[in-house]
Amino acid sequence: MIRKHRWFAAASGLAAMVALAGCGSSATTTSTTAGGAQALKGVFRLTPGSTGSSGVTGSYLRMINPGGTVKSGPFFLNPDSASSDKSYTLVSPGTAGGLVTDSYQPDPSPSFDAKGNALAGAIIAPQAFVALDFSISTNPTDPQSKLAVPKPTISVERGILTGQVEAVTVAWNNQYFNQGSPKPGGGSPGLTAPVSGAYDASTRAFVLTWASQVVGGPFNGFTGYWHLQGTFSPAG
Repeated sequence: MIRKHRWFAAASGLAAMVALAGCGSSATTTSTTAGGAQALKGVFRLTPGSTGSSGVTGSYLRMINPGGTVKSGPFFLNPDSASSDKSYTLVSPGTAGGLVTDSYQPDPSPSFDAKGNALAGAIIAPQAFVALDFSISTNPTDPQSKLAVPKPTISVERGILTGQVEAVTVAWNNQYFNQGSPKPGGGSPGLTAPVSGAYDASTRAFVLTWASQVVGGPFNGFTGYWHLQGTFSPAG
């Protein structure tokens, strides 16, 4: 698992960002833990995913087939992806601009339309995935496991991001799939890997990644690899 975690940083280009990040205190943080890490409370505003000559940039999801690896797949191909490489599902920011820490961004009621398209639109705009729209939310109670989960928290220390997104849930086709790390209850099955990333204190630019294996349902055993990129906006 440690090797996979290190690969996330390399594959996402995090080393370059870390080199740029300041090592001192940042005005964007609101608290400091005993270990020196500073909690980033606010909105991780997303840069939309896009495909260009340099490949895929911005924010996206990749689904890893059962038995695969984060580094080399094989990856699930989304026929409705806007990317030329269908293994990438590009995501765009929702009405809140992105992922909020120290707060929940729950599913609306109802969570789905009559066809099963997800309606949550705060974190990301609903995205097409195999004929139906999916979206993500964070709820006090995980809709799939029915377990209580904490609010997302992200901290930075010397330009390195850590944290937990246990509450992240995907809604699709009238079903819920937890996509947090760790999973509700604190476990990390299969390829599930911790939140990692980099933060530039001068520009507030960030890259945030994690992996979460689906447990149960039609995608049981698949793993979602999340790559969120953008600019942090501190609360207040």
